[in-house]
Amino acid sequence: MSDTTTNLLLPYILAAQAQKHVTHNEALRILDGLVQLSVLDRDLTAPPGSPADGDRYIVATGGTGDWAGWDLNVALFTDGAWLRLPPRAGWRVWVEDEGLLLVYDGSGWVGTTPASLQNLALLGLGTTADAANPFSAKLNAALWTAKTVAEGGTGDLFYTMNKEAAGDDLGLTLQSGFVTKALVGLFGSERFRLAVSADGSTFFDGLIVDNATGIVEQPQLPRFKAYTNYDNYVGVGTWTKIGLNNTDYNDQGCFDAGTNLFTAPVDGTYLFGATLLYKINASATARMRGRLVLNGATEIRGSFGEISATHVTLATAIWLQTMVPLTAGDTVELQGYFRVADGYFAADHTSFWGCKVG
Repeated sequence: MSDTTTNLLLPYILAAQAQKHVTHNEALRILDGLVQLSVLDRDLTAPPGSPADGDRYIVATGGTGDWAGWDLNVALFTDGAWLRLPPRAGWRVWVEDEGLLLVYDGSGWVGTTPASLQNLALLGLGTTADAANPFSAKLNAALWTAKTVAEGGTGDLFYTMNKEAAGDDLGLTLQSGFVTKALVGLFGSERFRLAVSADGSTFFDGLIVDNATGIVEQPQLPRFKAYTNYDNYVGVGTWTKIGLNNTDYNDQGCFDAGTNLFTAPVDGTYLFGATLLYKINASATARMRGRLVLNGATEIRGSFGEISATHVTLATAIWLQTMVPLTAGDTVELQGYFRVADGYFAADHTSFWGCKVG
């Protein structure tokens, strides 16, 4: 029969043993050192100079002095001497100076954090995950960084998201106060889409990229093309706003065919152009001019043009084009002018167009 227990090697009190309290106290001493095991340090190879009774350490590899040959053992200072406690597989220890929990695996002390987590049903970081959000994190910052070549990686980093079928949704939902303000991804198709919302229910596509062609659409881009379906008569010597009462397109409703004005819906840089086609009234010697005017008063630099030669009715034309920065609410209009003789700006071929470019 052994004199000690199998796992902790606690000494038994033997039959007919004298001084039984000595054996009993030795067992208590070992239990006191091992139960709820916590060590001060695991990096020392030699005992500290002034240990306190009950201090415990894991001896680092290369133990010397009283710890010689005790590598990776638990050293307990008790009753003025060091007591060796050889670890067994499964022992757990709290390392106080590192705030770290270790387990002895039979050959060394290893961290209790698993090397891999597989098939978890829920994972919450700083918050509670649920069935609707099986992975949930409540953080102020997050970092993804590539594993370097020196670490055995490639230096690259790919973040992959996948959906089952083309008609499914895949993307990022960007919220403020848990109200969705933007969507980025593949929604209901395989075209890339960026959409925004003010209330989380009505969305406007700001950008769509066709995945088959790479062609970019900007469905909400302010743009228009207006034209007149009647001949605009203009007398001699007066700048006159051209009546453009029809539109081929008018995204965002930025052109008003009633007032013949384009109104900038937002701040930005806009590109404008116009075509003015001459139609004779009485004389082909009219001198035809055109320009674009900001807020009904200021000629936009680069938009002025004139043709002074003798005109061919319904053939002579001026083409204007310029770019200008606008503030939301600014208006732009097309004006025409005749000198020497009056004339018309012809129906259907006199037009004004524009769009936001920046």
